[in-house]
Amino acid sequence: MNDLSLLRRSFDSDRITEFAESLATSLDRQMKNAFRPEERKALRLFSAREVCELTGISNSNLNTRLADDPDFPQPTLDKRGHRWFSAEAIDQIRDHMFRTGKKDLTYRPGRQPGDAMQVISFVNFKGGSGKTTSAAHVAQKLALDGYRVLAVDLDAQASLTTLFGYRPELEFQENGTVYDCLRYDEEQVGMEHIILKTYFHNLDLAPAGLILAEYETNTAYALSQRITPNFAERLSIQLDRVQDRYDVVIIDCPPQLGFTTLSALAASSGLIVTVVPSMLDIASMSQFLSLAGDLFRTIQTHTSRSEPISWNFVKFLLTRYEPSDGPQTQMAAYLRTILQDEVLTNPMLKSTAISDAGMTQQTVFEIDPAKLLRKTLDRAVQSCTAVTHEVEGLIQRSWGRV
Repeated sequence: MNDLSLLRRSFDSDRITEFAESLATSLDRQMKNAFRPEERKALRLFSAREVCELTGISNSNLNTRLADDPDFPQPTLDKRGHRWFSAEAIDQIRDHMFRTGKKDLTYRPGRQPGDAMQVISFVNFKGGSGKTTSAAHVAQKLALDGYRVLAVDLDAQASLTTLFGYRPELEFQENGTVYDCLRYDEEQVGMEHIILKTYFHNLDLAPAGLILAEYETNTAYALSQRITPNFAERLSIQLDRVQDRYDVVIIDCPPQLGFTTLSALAASSGLIVTVVPSMLDIASMSQFLSLAGDLFRTIQTHTSRSEPISWNFVKFLLTRYEPSDGPQTQMAAYLRTILQDEVLTNPMLKSTAISDAGMTQQTVFEIDPAKLLRKTLDRAVQSCTAVTHEVEGLIQRSWGRV
């Protein structure tokens, strides 16, 4: 027996399990070190400048109200007398400005009577296309902008859940995830029972775990047994149970076009297709779109809807984009030539700030600005803000306000 065969045989299933256990132990230690002494993550405070940027209040107006209005939410002062506001305080400022002003919807941009909850899925079946990063940043920025947001993690790898400070491999091994809402047996529960409050004000989470992978196998069996409601309706039904609590739902889909992703697409009012501007990624996205179209024409016969499944919008988001990269710029122009206005104007830039924040399971909206180069962080924040502003415009247009 040669050395190569010995090497191959040495890595059996037990060895793989050892790898998993070692990584889990190391990650647990890193998480505890990163967020000691709190067991859960906490959101940082925001400066007065950031409050003005988030709310649209001028600095002079903010100063006047802080000095003259006893009901105006007050900041926390540090040792140098600098003012800092929590996300809750920012939301209270929005409420105060809305109540005492002209009921300007820029302060309370969420749903009004008659508006439907918007469900937006970030999709692509190619890994590394920036779905989770984009979904997380858009969800957090919408929450900071005054929307009530539910983030739904539909990826069994649970990266979005981990980003919010949870350890899926330890905390959600058997229950407590969105799988419990989608399962086909008597242990199914309502969506309201698995939703978790996060450290981010206005932003809740429906977590995922590895057990969610069982949904693919279970759905194949359920289809053969004609169990109802079927996969194309189950997530919609569950989201309807909590629709009074949220303005927007952001879904992070898995990097595959299986039953889980199809469930998300069927429940969505809008789709954001993430794509890295390279020939291989665009070719993969083309296959994804072709297959998705074929599958939806097929599953239409498996739903009780009288009308075809449709969306208010389907937009394409360039991700991990480097403007100085010639080939990427060419591929971005190529994509815009073909899809024209369906490509969002603003890309999600590739940034060391996003990467550095991710090292401690954070986004650019929550990391301490002092820990990153200001220019680099501002560039990343501006990119994420611009993308979210476009998505917000799509939401408002769906409500007939634009």
